[in-house]
Amino acid sequence: MTSQMPLAQPDATAPDFTFTVFTPTRNRAETLHRPYESLLAQTDQDFEWLIVDNDSQDDTASLVERWSAEAPFPIRFIRQENRGLHGSMNRGIMEARGRYLLTLASDDTCPAEALERFKYHWTTIPEDQRDSFVGVAGLVADEHGRIVGTAYPHDPTDSDAVEIRYRYRVKGEKWAALRVDVLRLFPLPTIDGYLGYIPESIIWNRIGRQYRTRYVNEVLRTFHLDAPVSLARPRNAGDNAPGGLLEAKELLNHDIRWLRHGPRAFFVMAARYGRWSIHLRHSLSDQYRGLTNTAARLLWIAALPVGLVMYVGDLRLLERPRAARERAPVNHD
Repeated sequence: MTSQMPLAQPDATAPDFTFTVFTPTRNRAETLHRPYESLLAQTDQDFEWLIVDNDSQDDTASLVERWSAEAPFPIRFIRQENRGLHGSMNRGIMEARGRYLLTLASDDTCPAEALERFKYHWTTIPEDQRDSFVGVAGLVADEHGRIVGTAYPHDPTDSDAVEIRYRYRVKGEKWAALRVDVLRLFPLPTIDGYLGYIPESIIWNRIGRQYRTRYVNEVLRTFHLDAPVSLARPRNAGDNAPGGLLEAKELLNHDIRWLRHGPRAFFVMAARYGRWSIHLRHSLSDQYRGLTNTAARLLWIAALPVGLVMYVGDLRLLERPRAARERAPVNHD
């Protein structure tokens, strides 16, 4: 069957930089020095720092203005009304002037050689194969040097976002430098009036159906455990329902061929499909019609009781005293 997915076309306009380092912010002046200091230390300075700010009410703007006057690399600061993390990502991708985009959180750091190493790993891909690759992804560690999740099965591993998860069972957060021309073909979906959590896995999986990634077992970013509250943190789990439902439907409808490699993971996703659908008051017939293949529908029917239990658990959490809810971790799952 011929793929109908979009393919990136050659861009007549050459990028201004090799990299755009993109940082979404909202009231992060307290930690924004971390990525700034990491970028100052980079051995490869062929990049711009693009900050998309979601209407911060702290000193972010004045801080960035001061840094812009002294930094050896260009800093662009774009302020907008709060559009949530997915709105910030889409804006960052469209505004990027680099060939590759890296998202560096406002509370994270990276080693001085990070950009240099991304560039090196890209050049190890045979030149006649690079059009079929979207980028390079490395490992993430916490500030104590512990790998977040698991390493890749080989170094390097050429794969995609779905295969790496279900065939190779790689888990945890990773860090990638990805082609901007490809990212522009796969914007994060938006929902009118919804600023909550939309899993990035939606676009990584879509890209993975068309492009490969070179995965390398090298720590290229540091995750700090004292990270502030997420831009997309909800008041309660049910607030995640629109984004969570998108993720579940996407996987069940488009990646069900991987069911035999990860039956438990797909069962859990089918349960979440039911859970989020109940939150959104979708009827059983609507839930059934929302799935487009027999395997997904059968899995949903089998998992529906578990989804109902998840939904009831969300309601019970909501009934807890507010102070207790605020102390409890929010489960995006």
